Formats: sequence, C-alpha cells, structure tokens
Amino acid sequence: MNIEDIRKNARERMKGYCRVCTECNGIACAGEVPGMGGAGTGTSFKNNIEALKRVKLKLRTIHDAKQPNISVDFLGEKLDMPIISAPITGSSFNMGGALTEEEYVDAVIKGSLSAGTVGMTGDTADLSMYITGLEGIKKVNGKGVPFIKPRENKKIIENIRKAEEINALGVGVDIDGAGLITMALKGQPVGPKTVEELKELVKITNLPFILKGIMTEDEAELAVSIGAKAIVVSNHGGRVLDHVEGVAQVLPRIAKRVKGKITILSDGGIRSGVDVFKMLALGADAVLVGRPIAIAAYGGYAEGVDTVLSKMKNELIQAMILTGCKDLCEIDKTKIVVE
Repeated sequence: MNIEDIRKNARERMKGYCRVCTECNGIACAGEVPGMGGAGTGTSFKNNIEALKRVKLKLRTIHDAKQPNISVDFLGEKLDMPIISAPITGSSFNMGGALTEEEYVDAVIKGSLSAGTVGMTGDTADLSMYITGLEGIKKVNGKGVPFIKPRENKKIIENIRKAEEINALGVGVDIDGAGLITMALKGQPVGPKTVEELKELVKITNLPFILKGIMTEDEAELAVSIGAKAIVVSNHGGRVLDHVEGVAQVLPRIAKRVKGKITILSDGGIRSGVDVFKMLALGADAVLVGRPIAIAAYGGYAEGVDTVLSKMKNELIQAMILTGCKDLCEIDKTKIVVE
C-alpha cells in the first residue's frame, strides 16, 4: 500500500467531511465543525500550519550522524519513534462514518503498534465511543492512552477507573475540549477545571496523568504543580477557539519554563517527519499526529496507519542525518531558524 492509494481511498470514504487536500492547511474546511475543519474562520488551524512553516532547518553534512537513534521512552514504554497517534473520536459525525468507531479505533491502535509506536483514543458526547476506545486498547494489552473530556470530576473519575481496569499506559484529560461544539450540541456538561479539581484527578489514580490543551507558560507550570506526568501543547487542532496562536509559536516559551520538569508532547499541523523534527527542536519530547492518521485509517485501515507513520519515521531519520543529529537529544534550537 502506498500513500497515493491511501489518500485516494480516504477521499472517497470521507467525502463531505474531509477533502484530503494536497496540503492539509485548514483553508478549504474552515468552519466545518463537526467535520475535520477548524472553528470559525479556521484561523487557529491555519496558524498551526503557518507557524511550522516559519521554522527552517539548518543543513549540515560534515559529521558522524549516519545512523540516528530515534527511540524514546513514553510512560515506561520504549517506542521506536517520538511520534504518537493522537486521540480523535467520532468517526460517524467527524469523518463520515465509512468506518465504525470500532473499526477506526482498531485501525489506529493496531497500525500504531505495527509501526513501533502507540495510539491514543478519545471521548465524545456519546460515552459508548470512549468505551470502544478502551476496548481497542484492551485488545493490545493496554498499550494505548485514553483521553477523557472535561466533564464533571465524578464522571471523569468513573472513566479513569475504566482505564485502570484495562491497564492502560496512562490516562489523559483534554481540558481544551471544554469548548467543543460537538459536546455542546449533545448537552454534555463540560468546562474548565480548577487547580483543585485537577489535583483530585491526579491523586485518585496510579496511572500517569496527561493534560492535553496547554497553550500558556503559566498553565504548563500549573500542570507541573499538580503532579501531571505530561502535557500536550495543543489548541485542539484549531477546533475549539478561533484566532489562537499556532502551537509552534507557543511551544518554545512553554519549554523554556518546564522542560525537564514534565514530559512535553505537542501536536498542531504536523504533516511530515520534518515537522516532527521542528517540534522537537522547539522543545517537545514527542509529538502527536491527528488528521494524517485519520486519513490513513480511512484510506488503508491499520496498514494505512502503519504506512503513514513509517513514512514520517523515515523522514525524521533523514532530517536528522542532514542536520547532524545522532539522537533525539541533539535536536534543539541550534538546528533551526525561526523566521
């Protein structure tokens, strides 16, 4: 299976929900939420893409970085690459429904493992979809991370217990999901969280706890203070609030404050292994990839996901060879220029 076949199949299966554009930049799908677009004018989605474009790599070829090591430890699991499949839920109302939620979850989780990494699952107004994600992770002996929307703490705790039952690698709350239109349309009570509420969630579980949706330095420091294991620097793919900065713009500021104190993950417009390199150079420890994985799952099921992730892996290795990086630790701000 090749990338062209995956994209062709996905374009047919996601018709009316995703155009599978030559450049996935949020322009054609602006405002299409539910769907795969960005909120409002789509500016936040577009900002993610444009912010990454402003990062340029420094080409170096006189060095000994001939076989880079790109393995990384993530929540105690050794991954072959610092690239993880992001939690995307709602196959029926966001992607067109050519795949059932179970088929989508299985494609992402199994395809990620086949490529040497792990996948994440999500939550939505239909709680059965969170359960479907857990069932998919359970099939692979817990090698995945479920994310929960910022519901009332009582409901979150119930869902954390379910994640504990399947021995998931960790559990997360995408706190930026407080503004999701898809949740509001279903009358689900989601909203911001206080520091005390978050402390309660961290305290009640032994699973590593991840906060997804951090876009400011002060909230990154709050995540450290409550005992979170990791954060995801993310504006939810530009799907919750219009006119937000691109992730690549805020990531260096956040890394300056909390690098080494907490695992920093990031998403936001990552389309290639070169984009992965850029995010790592800006301060991320690993990245999450969303829309390309959704397209891969729809275009080629688990094999499609494996193919897309493997392509990104090889692109990252090539970028490291051509910038003189023997391992991930050597990818830093000295290897890039930000315009």
